Amino acid sequence: MDLNIQVKKFSELKLTELYDILQLRSEVFVVEQNCVYQDIDGKDEEALHVIGYKNNKIVAYTRCFRPGYYFEQASIGRVIVKARERKFGYGHAIMQASAAAIRKEFNTTSIKLSAQQYLIKFYESHGYKTVGEGYLEDGIPHIAMVKD
Repeated sequence: MDLNIQVKKFSELKLTELYDILQLRSEVFVVEQNCVYQDIDGKDEEALHVIGYKNNKIVAYTRCFRPGYYFEQASIGRVIVKARERKFGYGHAIMQASAAAIRKEFNTTSIKLSAQQYLIKFYESHGYKTVGEGYLEDGIPHIAMVKD
């Protein structure tokens, strides 16, 4: 089963899509990773939402920002795949679609992200390189990674 990926601005999201996105983010980042943090941070309105659907259900997602919003480069965050769907390579598909959306919408290929350290090899497979020292973000080891 292929992943149907759509890119939407906040104003284009249906209420049910927004609800499903927030539910998935909470399911993984708050419950699965046992991390209490403010996911609803007021930044979704400025993001491009890259959404992966399987059987009309959201199973993969990222949010992307223009250069200068978070970092000098464009950025990808909230990279997520539903736990039971991770074996299908949807993380790779959503990352490729996110890079393509940034190239199309922001006319750049320079991207920076804050990676959970256990995913370094995953991001390296997409051309990202670590920069600087690792740090704790919401109690989870992270490291900055960039791709030009």
